[in-house]
Amino acid sequence: MAGGRLSTHVLDTARGKPAAGVRIALYAVSGNSHRKIKEVVTNHDGRTDEPMLVGEALKAGTYELVFFAGDYLRASGQATGDTLFLDEIPIRFGVPDAGQHYHVPLLISPFAYSTYRGS
Repeated sequence: MAGGRLSTHVLDTARGKPAAGVRIALYAVSGNSHRKIKEVVTNHDGRTDEPMLVGEALKAGTYELVFFAGDYLRASGQATGDTLFLDEIPIRFGVPDAGQHYHVPLLISPFAYSTYRGS
């Protein structure tokens, strides 16, 4: 595969399984400007059906993934109400080398989340 790629997945750590049906938006960030590039929903395995960006579409720069965790937590019965502790979770990260693979997973529960650069 020429060039790099950006991928993600979501795991529900409270339930110990992939988080299916999580909406994710990807933005390119420049200063205070955000430009939406793509929006997807996770499949039954908590993954996107294809990489968020691949090849020449991935450029060096700053990106932000916004995970709409609140919608998922409400739908799965783990959270209720209008105001949740975790709702939209933004993860801003840099891509210094567009030729590499950047995997940015999200591990969620109703009261905590974590991420890392995966492989």
